[in-house]
This record gives sequence, C-alpha cells and structure tokens, in this order.
Amino acid sequence: MNSADSFSADYQEARAKFRAAAKAAGGTLESVTHPERGPDGGDLSTDTAWFGPRAAPRVLVTIAATHGVEGFCGSGAQVDWLRRGEAARLPADVGVLMIHAVNPYGFAWLRRVTQENVDLNRNWVDFAAPVPANLGYDALAEAICPREWSEDAQAENTKILGAYAADHGFPALQQALSGGQYAHRAGIFYGGEAPTWSRLTQSAIFKAWLGSAQKVAVIDYHTGLGPWGYGEQIVTARRGTAAFARAAAWYGGAVTSPADGSSTSADIVGDGLSAAPGLVPGAEVTGMALEVGVQSINETLTALRADAWLHAHGDLASPQGKAIKAQVRAAFFGDADDWKGMVAGQSLLATRQAVAGLTG
Repeated sequence: MNSADSFSADYQEARAKFRAAAKAAGGTLESVTHPERGPDGGDLSTDTAWFGPRAAPRVLVTIAATHGVEGFCGSGAQVDWLRRGEAARLPADVGVLMIHAVNPYGFAWLRRVTQENVDLNRNWVDFAAPVPANLGYDALAEAICPREWSEDAQAENTKILGAYAADHGFPALQQALSGGQYAHRAGIFYGGEAPTWSRLTQSAIFKAWLGSAQKVAVIDYHTGLGPWGYGEQIVTARRGTAAFARAAAWYGGAVTSPADGSSTSADIVGDGLSAAPGLVPGAEVTGMALEVGVQSINETLTALRADAWLHAHGDLASPQGKAIKAQVRAAFFGDADDWKGMVAGQSLLATRQAVAGLTG
C-alpha cells in the first residue's frame, strides 16, 4: 500500500477516509457533532473508533487535530494504521481508542485554534484559580498581533521581536510567544477563559471509554516544530518522574521534555497530555506528543500571526485572506509523498512501541 494515499486534502475527505477505514477494520464508531459548520457549510464532528474488548485493561489512545490544521498529519497516521490491519494484530487484552478531529473547527477552517480562538493545548487549566501570567507576551502583544498586516508593518514588528530576542535570547522569545497566554483574546496561543467545546468533548470521550482501563498510552499528533518530516517524541512529564521513565523505556532515549530545554517546544501550560491522568484517575497514563517538522519556526510563527490578524481584522474571501490560508496549511502540512511516508512510518513504530509498553 502507498501510505501517502492515507492522507487527505481537507477535513471532509479526512473524515470520510477515517470512518471508512475504521468501519472496514471492525471498529465501533461514534460521533459528536460540533455546533459550528465548515467553510463549505458542511457539518463538523469529532469521530471516535474503538477496537478490542470494551473493558480492555490496557488502552492506546491516539488523538488527531488537537491543533486543528495539524489534523492532516494525525488523520493520515490514523488511517494508515487502520489500513495496515494493525487492529487485527492487537493482543487480547488491549483496546485502541482513536479520536479523529478533536478540534474539527480548526481542521476544517485551517486554523490551529478552536472556534473560540483558543489553543486547545493551553486550555487545560483550572479556570477557578488564577490563570498563569505571561509578561513576555504582554510586552510584545501589539507586535505579535498588529491591527495592520502590510509589508511595512511586518518589517517594523519583526524588528521589535528581533530586539526582544537579542536582549533575552531566542528561547525566551519562543517562550513568550508560545508558552501560553490568557489576556489577549485575539492573540496567538490564547488559553481561553473557560473550557472549550473540544476540551469538554475530549473529557467526555475519555470518561465514556476509559473507565475500565488500568494502563493508558496517549499519542497526540502535532506538526510545526523541527526538521522536515522528523517526528520528535515529546513527553510533558518531567525527567525523574515515573511517567517520563516509562515513555523513555517504550520509545527510546530520544524522547524530549520541554521542562528541561531538550525539546523544540516551549515549556507550555494547560496541555492535554499533562491533563490526561486527571481524566483517568484510576489508570497509569503514559503520554507522548509526536511533533513532526514542516517549515522553519520563523515561518510557522509568521503564519500563525498572519492567521490571527486575518480572523481579527481581515477578509477571508480576499486574495490576501486566501494567501494566508495557504500559508497556514503549508506551515503545518507537508503535502508531499516523502513527508507523508515519514509520518506514517514513525507513527506505526510509535504505536507498536506503545502497545508493547502497555503489555510489557
């Protein structure tokens, strides 16, 4: 089979491929309808597929489209796994829960965020308590998401961001930009002011399907950081913890942690992997984000800033709006056969390592 055929050109094609492949593999399918519609006027849904015993004590969970437009990667990896017949090779006491398009709005509209302009991986915080501050973002907010997106404005704001990096170092700039912020609703990496539809939906899915689980592995697919096609295995648990040790034993010594600077990711707050153990309190949870590189970090951040400006101040139907959408898609989806093959191969290895870890 050609792994590239498992990937799709848009959300609707991805959903159709996932549901067809899951049905052919004998999965139990369910859907949760999203309140919004896609750019084509079509329905949006988060779909799940279950394989194995309903009360399986060991479960692998794979999640696509936490960051919307990054769903091209996760969906393709899930469909490839299904088409390869991996479900039929599962040990007798292992279940697999596949969550397709947990943020279907972002997937369909080519946005990294939810319909609330919220980064789902910054939304898993306790909103009854004070939210984390991000003074670096506060200082740069006007330059990050300006009201004007002309060449002159971009050049001026790039100087401001560059000066911050020169004074504080590029890691500090990346932390300010992407660590998460809760004060600028139209900005990037905004964590929101309440649990989003996608967070509530994922919580309900975990509760419905993982009640009998004793050991859970979570693989959350992401794109946008690192070299072309390389899948960094990011563990949000800190080194020295049992969760990090398990992940390193399962996936190998190349696993990284944002907490100690070994990852291409900033040390973020409110991410879904860190929240997962709280959703399955009776289980041992081992989480890993497979982060696949596409473009440079500067190109990726520029695409995100442009998209935030477009939805706050621009016209999606204009030539500029269409160009920005193409820019966002290209920043998070390596639409080439070699990239797709690299994703499928690394994902297949990771899922098999997870199943071996669960049973070992």
